[in-house]
Amino acid sequence: MGAVAVSRASGLVDGGLWFRLEESSAVSAVRRAAQELGAEVGLDEARVGTLAIVATELASNLVKHADEGRLLVRPARTGDVAGVELIAVDSGPGMSDLTRSARDGHSTAGTLGIGLGAIARQAGFLDMSSVEGRGTVAVAQVWPGPAPTAASVAAVSRAMSGEEVCGDGYATRVVDGGLQVLVCDGLGHGPLAAVATAAAVQAFRTAPAGPPAAVVEHLHRGIAYTRGAAVAVAQVDDGQIRYAGLGNIAGFLLDDTSRRGLVSLPGIAGHQRRTVREFSYPASPGALLVMHSDGVVDRWSLDGYPGLRGRSPQVVAATVLRDAGTRRDDACVLVARA
Repeated sequence: MGAVAVSRASGLVDGGLWFRLEESSAVSAVRRAAQELGAEVGLDEARVGTLAIVATELASNLVKHADEGRLLVRPARTGDVAGVELIAVDSGPGMSDLTRSARDGHSTAGTLGIGLGAIARQAGFLDMSSVEGRGTVAVAQVWPGPAPTAASVAAVSRAMSGEEVCGDGYATRVVDGGLQVLVCDGLGHGPLAAVATAAAVQAFRTAPAGPPAAVVEHLHRGIAYTRGAAVAVAQVDDGQIRYAGLGNIAGFLLDDTSRRGLVSLPGIAGHQRRTVREFSYPASPGALLVMHSDGVVDRWSLDGYPGLRGRSPQVVAATVLRDAGTRRDDACVLVARA
Protein backbone atom coordinates (compact mmCIF):
# COMPACT_ATOMS: atom_id res chain seq x y z
CA MET A 1 0.00 0.00 0.00
CA GLY A 2 1.58 3.28 -1.09
CA ALA A 3 1.13 6.47 0.83
CA VAL A 4 0.34 8.71 -2.11
CA ALA A 5 -2.19 6.87 -4.29
CA VAL A 6 -5.30 9.03 -4.55
CA SER A 7 -8.66 7.35 -4.10
CA ARG A 8 -11.35 8.29 -6.57
CA ALA A 9 -14.41 9.52 -4.73
CA SER A 10 -13.54 10.81 -1.30
CA GLY A 11 -10.36 12.71 -2.02
CA LEU A 12 -8.57 10.64 0.62
CA VAL A 13 -5.21 9.09 -0.11
CA ASP A 14 -4.05 5.62 0.86
CA GLY A 15 -1.75 7.33 3.34
CA GLY A 16 -4.92 8.81 4.84
CA LEU A 17 -6.40 12.11 5.88
CA TRP A 18 -5.54 13.60 9.27
CA PHE A 19 -8.04 15.57 11.37
CA ARG A 20 -7.33 17.85 14.31
CA LEU A 21 -9.82 17.14 17.10
CA GLU A 22 -10.04 20.34 19.12
CA GLU A 23 -13.70 21.33 18.65
CA SER A 24 -16.88 19.29 18.57
CA SER A 25 -17.56 20.31 14.95
CA ALA A 26 -14.58 18.18 13.90
CA VAL A 27 -16.36 15.02 15.06
CA SER A 28 -18.95 15.25 12.30
CA ALA A 29 -16.19 15.85 9.72
CA VAL A 30 -14.43 12.66 10.82
CA ARG A 31 -17.68 10.69 10.73
CA ARG A 32 -18.53 11.88 7.22
CA ALA A 33 -15.04 11.12 5.90
CA ALA A 34 -15.16 7.62 7.40
CA GLN A 35 -18.61 6.95 5.95
CA GLU A 36 -17.60 8.16 2.49
CA LEU A 37 -14.48 6.04 2.53
CA GLY A 38 -16.39 3.03 3.83
CA ALA A 39 -18.85 3.27 0.95
CA GLU A 40 -16.02 3.72 -1.53
CA VAL A 41 -14.12 0.60 -0.44
CA GLY A 42 -17.32 -1.46 -0.65
CA LEU A 43 -18.67 -1.75 2.91
CA ASP A 44 -22.41 -2.41 2.98
CA GLU A 45 -24.85 -0.03 4.66
CA ALA A 46 -24.77 -1.86 7.98
CA ARG A 47 -20.98 -1.86 8.15
CA VAL A 48 -20.84 1.81 7.18
CA GLY A 49 -23.18 2.44 10.11
CA THR A 50 -20.85 0.50 12.39
CA LEU A 51 -17.92 2.51 11.09
CA ALA A 52 -19.79 5.75 11.84
CA ILE A 53 -20.22 4.67 15.47
CA VAL A 54 -16.54 3.81 15.87
CA ALA A 55 -15.40 7.05 14.22
CA THR A 56 -17.77 9.13 16.34
CA GLU A 57 -16.68 7.52 19.60
CA LEU A 58 -12.98 7.88 18.87
CA ALA A 59 -13.29 11.47 17.71
CA SER A 60 -15.60 12.50 20.56
CA ASN A 61 -13.18 11.15 23.13
CA LEU A 62 -10.33 13.18 21.65
CA VAL A 63 -12.39 16.36 21.82
CA LYS A 64 -13.61 15.73 25.39
CA HIS A 65 -10.56 14.32 27.09
CA ALA A 66 -7.36 14.55 25.09
CA ASP A 67 -4.55 17.03 24.54
CA GLU A 68 -3.48 17.60 20.91
CA GLY A 69 -5.88 15.00 19.57
CA ARG A 70 -5.41 13.85 15.96
CA LEU A 71 -7.27 11.18 14.03
CA LEU A 72 -6.24 9.48 10.79
CA VAL A 73 -8.85 8.00 8.42
CA ARG A 74 -7.49 5.69 5.72
CA PRO A 75 -8.20 2.53 3.74
CA ALA A 76 -7.06 -0.84 5.07
CA ARG A 77 -6.37 -3.61 2.57
CA THR A 78 -5.32 -7.23 2.68
CA GLY A 79 -5.42 -9.22 -0.53
CA ASP A 80 -8.68 -8.43 -2.28
CA VAL A 81 -10.47 -7.33 0.90
CA ALA A 82 -10.73 -3.65 1.85
CA GLY A 83 -11.87 -1.96 5.05
CA VAL A 84 -11.32 1.31 6.88
CA GLU A 85 -8.73 2.02 9.54
CA LEU A 86 -8.92 4.82 12.12
CA ILE A 87 -5.87 5.83 14.16
CA ALA A 88 -6.49 8.16 17.10
CA VAL A 89 -3.46 9.82 18.66
CA ASP A 90 -3.19 12.23 21.59
CA SER A 91 -0.52 13.62 23.88
CA GLY A 92 -2.26 13.10 27.19
CA PRO A 93 -3.32 12.68 29.84
CA GLY A 94 -3.19 8.94 29.10
CA MET A 95 -4.59 5.97 30.98
CA SER A 96 -2.95 3.87 33.69
CA ASP A 97 -5.27 0.86 33.25
CA LEU A 98 -6.69 0.20 29.79
CA THR A 99 -8.63 -2.88 30.93
CA ARG A 100 -10.46 -0.94 33.65
CA SER A 101 -11.09 1.98 31.29
CA ALA A 102 -12.71 -0.38 28.78
CA ARG A 103 -15.51 -1.33 31.16
CA ASP A 104 -18.78 0.32 30.25
CA GLY A 105 -19.66 3.08 32.66
CA HIS A 106 -16.10 3.78 33.75
CA SER A 107 -15.24 7.30 32.70
CA THR A 108 -12.75 9.74 34.13
CA ALA A 109 -10.79 12.54 32.56
CA GLY A 110 -8.48 11.04 29.99
CA THR A 111 -10.41 7.81 29.44
CA LEU A 112 -12.76 6.71 26.70
CA GLY A 113 -15.31 5.50 29.25
CA ILE A 114 -18.35 3.88 27.70
CA GLY A 115 -17.01 4.85 24.28
CA LEU A 116 -14.13 2.38 24.54
CA GLY A 117 -16.54 -0.43 25.28
CA ALA A 118 -18.63 0.48 22.24
CA ILE A 119 -15.56 0.63 20.01
CA ALA A 120 -14.34 -2.76 21.24
CA ARG A 121 -17.70 -4.35 20.42
CA GLN A 122 -18.16 -2.70 17.02
CA ALA A 123 -14.68 -2.72 15.51
CA GLY A 124 -13.33 -5.82 13.81
CA PHE A 125 -9.88 -4.97 15.17
CA LEU A 126 -8.85 -2.74 18.08
CA ASP A 127 -5.40 -2.20 19.55
CA MET A 128 -4.24 0.46 21.98
CA SER A 129 -1.33 1.72 24.00
CA SER A 130 -1.51 4.37 26.70
CA VAL A 131 0.99 5.86 29.13
CA GLU A 132 0.03 8.35 31.82
CA GLY A 133 1.49 11.74 31.03
CA ARG A 134 2.31 10.82 27.43
CA GLY A 135 -1.03 9.97 25.88
CA THR A 136 -2.86 7.25 24.01
CA VAL A 137 -2.74 5.67 20.55
CA ALA A 138 -5.78 3.65 19.45
CA VAL A 139 -6.16 1.76 16.16
CA ALA A 140 -9.60 0.52 15.07
CA GLN A 141 -10.56 -1.24 11.85
CA VAL A 142 -13.94 -2.04 10.31
CA TRP A 143 -14.09 -4.75 7.62
CA PRO A 144 -16.91 -6.14 5.46
CA GLY A 145 -16.72 -9.40 7.46
CA PRO A 146 -14.46 -10.87 10.14
CA ALA A 147 -11.17 -9.04 10.51
CA PRO A 148 -8.29 -10.67 8.62
CA THR A 149 -5.13 -11.79 10.35
CA ALA A 150 -3.40 -8.80 11.92
CA ALA A 151 -0.74 -7.28 9.69
CA SER A 152 2.95 -7.78 10.45
CA VAL A 153 3.86 -4.43 8.85
CA ALA A 154 2.31 -0.96 8.89
CA ALA A 155 3.36 2.64 8.35
CA VAL A 156 2.03 6.07 9.22
CA SER A 157 2.90 9.33 7.43
CA ARG A 158 1.87 12.98 7.68
CA ALA A 159 2.68 16.22 5.92
CA MET A 160 4.59 19.03 7.59
CA SER A 161 2.59 21.89 9.06
CA GLY A 162 1.07 24.07 6.35
CA GLU A 163 1.34 21.52 3.51
CA GLU A 164 -1.57 19.76 1.84
CA VAL A 165 0.40 16.74 0.60
CA CYS A 166 3.11 14.58 2.15
CA GLY A 167 6.42 14.11 0.37
CA ASP A 168 7.26 10.99 2.38
CA GLY A 169 5.85 7.59 1.51
CA TYR A 170 6.03 3.85 1.85
CA ALA A 171 5.00 0.64 0.12
CA THR A 172 5.10 -3.10 0.75
CA ARG A 173 5.14 -6.20 -1.44
CA VAL A 174 5.88 -9.92 -1.25
CA VAL A 175 8.94 -11.15 -3.18
CA ASP A 176 9.76 -14.87 -3.34
CA GLY A 177 7.71 -15.42 -0.20
CA GLY A 178 9.47 -12.68 1.76
CA LEU A 179 8.13 -9.29 2.83
CA GLN A 180 9.84 -6.35 1.11
CA VAL A 181 9.25 -2.77 2.23
CA LEU A 182 10.10 0.71 0.98
CA VAL A 183 10.35 4.03 2.80
CA CYS A 184 11.09 7.13 0.71
CA ASP A 185 11.47 10.87 1.27
CA GLY A 186 11.01 13.08 -1.78
CA LEU A 187 13.59 15.86 -1.85
CA GLY A 188 12.18 18.92 -0.09
CA HIS A 189 8.47 19.00 0.61
CA GLY A 190 5.17 19.90 -1.06
CA PRO A 191 3.77 18.72 -4.42
CA LEU A 192 7.11 18.12 -6.18
CA ALA A 193 8.36 16.00 -3.28
CA ALA A 194 5.09 14.06 -3.41
CA VAL A 195 5.59 13.47 -7.16
CA ALA A 196 9.05 12.01 -6.49
CA THR A 197 7.68 9.74 -3.79
CA ALA A 198 4.77 8.63 -5.98
CA ALA A 199 7.28 7.71 -8.70
CA ALA A 200 9.39 5.74 -6.20
CA VAL A 201 6.33 3.86 -4.93
CA GLN A 202 5.28 2.98 -8.47
CA ALA A 203 8.80 1.89 -9.43
CA PHE A 204 8.97 -0.27 -6.31
CA ARG A 205 5.66 -1.95 -7.07
CA THR A 206 6.73 -2.79 -10.62
CA ALA A 207 10.38 -3.65 -9.94
CA PRO A 208 11.49 -7.15 -10.96
CA ALA A 209 11.81 -9.57 -8.08
CA GLY A 210 15.24 -9.17 -6.58
CA PRO A 211 17.19 -8.33 -3.42
CA PRO A 212 16.99 -4.85 -1.84
CA ALA A 213 20.15 -3.55 -3.53
CA ALA A 214 18.81 -4.44 -6.98
CA VAL A 215 15.49 -2.78 -6.16
CA VAL A 216 17.25 0.42 -5.04
CA GLU A 217 19.17 0.45 -8.34
CA HIS A 218 15.84 0.08 -10.16
CA LEU A 219 14.37 3.00 -8.19
CA HIS A 220 17.43 5.14 -8.96
CA ARG A 221 16.91 4.66 -12.68
CA GLY A 222 13.13 4.89 -12.52
CA ILE A 223 12.77 8.29 -10.81
CA ALA A 224 15.47 10.22 -12.69
CA TYR A 225 12.82 12.55 -14.15
CA THR A 226 11.83 13.75 -10.65
CA ARG A 227 13.71 15.91 -8.16
CA GLY A 228 14.88 12.67 -6.49
CA ALA A 229 14.37 11.03 -3.13
CA ALA A 230 16.04 9.31 -0.24
CA VAL A 231 15.02 5.65 -0.35
CA ALA A 232 15.58 2.49 1.66
CA VAL A 233 14.39 -1.03 0.91
CA ALA A 234 14.37 -3.88 3.42
CA GLN A 235 13.48 -7.53 3.05
CA VAL A 236 12.27 -9.49 6.05
CA ASP A 237 13.32 -13.14 5.69
CA ASP A 238 13.39 -15.95 8.23
CA GLY A 239 16.01 -14.95 10.75
CA GLN A 240 17.44 -11.95 8.92
CA ILE A 241 16.83 -8.44 7.58
CA ARG A 242 18.42 -7.48 4.25
CA TYR A 243 18.72 -3.72 3.84
CA ALA A 244 19.90 -1.20 1.23
CA GLY A 245 19.43 2.54 1.17
CA LEU A 246 20.43 5.84 -0.42
CA GLY A 247 20.12 8.99 1.62
CA ASN A 248 18.69 9.87 4.99
CA ILE A 249 16.15 7.12 5.65
CA ALA A 250 16.94 5.74 9.11
CA GLY A 251 16.61 2.04 9.87
CA PHE A 252 16.77 0.25 13.21
CA LEU A 253 16.42 -3.34 14.36
CA LEU A 254 15.04 -3.73 17.88
CA ASP A 255 14.91 -6.83 20.05
CA ASP A 256 14.38 -7.26 23.77
CA THR A 257 17.85 -6.04 24.67
CA SER A 258 19.23 -3.83 21.90
CA ARG A 259 18.61 -1.27 19.16
CA ARG A 260 20.89 -1.63 16.15
CA GLY A 261 21.20 0.99 13.43
CA LEU A 262 21.08 -0.15 9.80
CA VAL A 263 23.44 1.28 7.16
CA SER A 264 22.27 3.56 4.33
CA LEU A 265 24.79 5.10 1.93
CA PRO A 266 24.93 8.81 1.03
CA GLY A 267 23.13 9.83 -2.14
CA ILE A 268 19.86 10.85 -3.79
CA ALA A 269 17.98 8.21 -5.74
CA GLY A 270 17.39 9.47 -9.26
CA HIS A 271 20.37 11.84 -9.26
CA GLN A 272 23.53 10.83 -7.43
CA ARG A 273 24.71 7.64 -5.84
CA ARG A 274 27.68 5.52 -5.01
CA THR A 275 27.61 1.80 -5.72
CA VAL A 276 24.57 0.55 -3.85
CA ARG A 277 25.47 -1.93 -1.12
CA GLU A 278 23.26 -4.35 0.72
CA PHE A 279 23.72 -5.34 4.36
CA SER A 280 22.32 -8.33 6.21
CA TYR A 281 21.43 -8.40 9.91
CA PRO A 282 20.33 -11.34 12.08
CA ALA A 283 16.79 -10.88 13.43
CA SER A 284 15.39 -12.85 16.33
CA PRO A 285 11.70 -13.90 16.22
CA GLY A 286 9.50 -10.96 17.15
CA ALA A 287 12.21 -8.35 16.56
CA LEU A 288 10.99 -5.02 15.19
CA LEU A 289 12.26 -3.32 12.06
CA VAL A 290 11.66 0.44 12.32
CA MET A 291 12.36 2.70 9.33
CA HIS A 292 11.64 6.42 9.14
CA SER A 293 12.36 9.60 7.23
CA ASP A 294 14.38 12.49 8.62
CA GLY A 295 11.15 14.17 9.70
CA VAL A 296 11.50 11.88 12.73
CA VAL A 297 14.28 12.52 15.23
CA ASP A 298 16.31 9.32 15.56
CA ARG A 299 16.92 9.60 19.33
CA TRP A 300 13.59 7.91 20.18
CA SER A 301 13.37 4.85 22.40
CA LEU A 302 10.57 2.41 23.22
CA ASP A 303 11.87 1.77 26.73
CA GLY A 304 9.49 4.23 28.40
CA TYR A 305 6.35 2.63 26.94
CA PRO A 306 5.43 -0.53 28.87
CA GLY A 307 4.20 -3.28 26.55
CA LEU A 308 4.56 -1.21 23.38
CA ARG A 309 6.92 -3.68 21.68
CA GLY A 310 4.13 -6.24 21.69
CA ARG A 311 1.46 -3.97 20.20
CA SER A 312 0.49 -3.86 16.54
CA PRO A 313 2.85 -2.21 14.04
CA GLN A 314 0.29 0.59 13.57
CA VAL A 315 0.37 1.47 17.28
CA VAL A 316 4.18 1.39 17.41
CA ALA A 317 4.54 3.51 14.27
CA ALA A 318 1.98 6.10 15.40
CA THR A 319 3.61 6.36 18.83
CA VAL A 320 7.07 6.99 17.35
CA LEU A 321 5.61 9.53 14.91
CA ARG A 322 3.78 11.35 17.70
CA ASP A 323 6.72 11.59 20.08
CA ALA A 324 9.69 11.86 17.69
CA GLY A 325 8.19 13.49 14.60
CA THR A 326 8.84 17.15 13.89
CA ARG A 327 6.28 19.57 12.46
CA ARG A 328 8.95 21.29 10.34
CA ASP A 329 9.15 18.44 7.84
CA ASP A 330 7.11 15.62 6.33
CA ALA A 331 7.42 12.45 8.39
CA CYS A 332 6.91 8.73 7.88
CA VAL A 333 7.44 5.73 10.18
CA LEU A 334 7.24 2.07 9.09
CA VAL A 335 7.29 -0.86 11.51
CA ALA A 336 7.59 -4.53 10.55
CA ARG A 337 7.78 -7.53 12.85
CA ALA A 338 10.31 -10.24 12.01
